[in-house]
Amino acid sequence: MRLFIKILVIIVIVTFIILQFFQPEKNISTDTNGHIFNQEQIPENVKTIFKNACMDCHSNNTNYLWYHKVVPVAWMVNQHIVDGKDELNFSEWGEMDGYDKIVAIEDIRQEIERKTMPLKSYTLMHWDAKLSDEERAAVFAWLDKKGDELVNAQTE
Repeated sequence: MRLFIKILVIIVIVTFIILQFFQPEKNISTDTNGHIFNQEQIPENVKTIFKNACMDCHSNNTNYLWYHKVVPVAWMVNQHIVDGKDELNFSEWGEMDGYDKIVAIEDIRQEIERKTMPLKSYTLMHWDAKLSDEERAAVFAWLDKKGDELVNAQTE
């Protein structure tokens, strides 16, 4: 029985090591032309909130930490990034038309109100991403202002 356990442990360790060679592609880009921070006037406190709570999964630039390089965590993180960018990519904000931006603003507001964003699994490891009521209010104020601007621009 002991021999079986030793062989099993060795197989698990070797498998773990081999899996480390199958890393997903990193989400890193230097193109910032269409990024929301370059397209919109956003208060610094709201920018900081977006950087801490949104940009790792909703932009073309993820800040990778040491544990993001360990498979299977790397695969899970990559899937969160792919899913997040499919829903909303702040790096492509400049390429969106006014109507899409209005929809995005409404979606952002709903996700934050429901407290479904940022994800619980993200806030467990990124404590500064957990939004306080004050931070939510600051984001809502900017979203409401920007949403009104966009609606007025579409009706003109």
